[in-house]
Amino acid sequence: MPSPVVLITGTSSGIGLAAAVAIAQTGRRTVATLRDPGRADALRKAAEAAGVELDIRQLDVTEAASVTDAVEGVVADYGRLDALINNAGAGHIGTMENDTVEDVRHVMEVNFFGVVQTTKAALPHLRASGGRLITVTSVGGIIGQPFNEAYCAAKFAVEGFMESLAPVVSRTGVTVSVVEPGPVATEFVNNIGFDADDMVAAAGPYADALRAYISRIRGQFADSAQTPAEAAAPLLEALTAERPAFRIQTSDQARAFTGIKLADLDGSATLGLTGGWLG
Repeated sequence: MPSPVVLITGTSSGIGLAAAVAIAQTGRRTVATLRDPGRADALRKAAEAAGVELDIRQLDVTEAASVTDAVEGVVADYGRLDALINNAGAGHIGTMENDTVEDVRHVMEVNFFGVVQTTKAALPHLRASGGRLITVTSVGGIIGQPFNEAYCAAKFAVEGFMESLAPVVSRTGVTVSVVEPGPVATEFVNNIGFDADDMVAAAGPYADALRAYISRIRGQFADSAQTPAEAAAPLLEALTAERPAFRIQTSDQARAFTGIKLADLDGSATLGLTGGWLG
């Protein structure tokens, strides 16, 4: 039998990079994609250090033609696609009164519609192989977090999309899982691209709450963040388990956090928790 073929998006750093290397170590043909091939040096070095081979290709999840070309190119070259891992994403910190609608649209385009496009392109091939559809969401796809309205809205949308899709495609042999990381020590926060002092200065009536929130997340990422390899391990679980769970958290911290919402029928525990982050 030919080696199973796995396509993963967003592999220039962090969870995507670690997952691509770990998947290749299982003997699967791993197609590691990223928006900018010029940022593939770290990925190549990690693969070389691990003694594995990756097929590195360009894929921009916000461009329909790029998605189609990548997926169809993989199937043309290997004759199959056994798993898609939607990992590409972008963070955003801000609040609705100060953000533009265009800011929100951009966050949704990357984090939600990008997942929709890659999923739609891959599903016929996953159906043919009885494959796996795995998507990295976030604990922010379960609990809405202050100053993350756009980001959490996108991740909530992904969770709802996949939860609705899962029972439908399971009838055709496709297994769906979502993987929910908490804080991970990656470039994700740095890549958000905000100047905290400037943002607080421009926050008007939200300045004190925003300052408290930024202080909290900096401490959280410094003190309790998982490594990318730790956060990527559950992706292997979703890929290789005989019957993987639909919802998989990447740590005990993530399980405890999401558990608050999943047991919170009236919402008071959730809002009490997140409101307390703002001083």
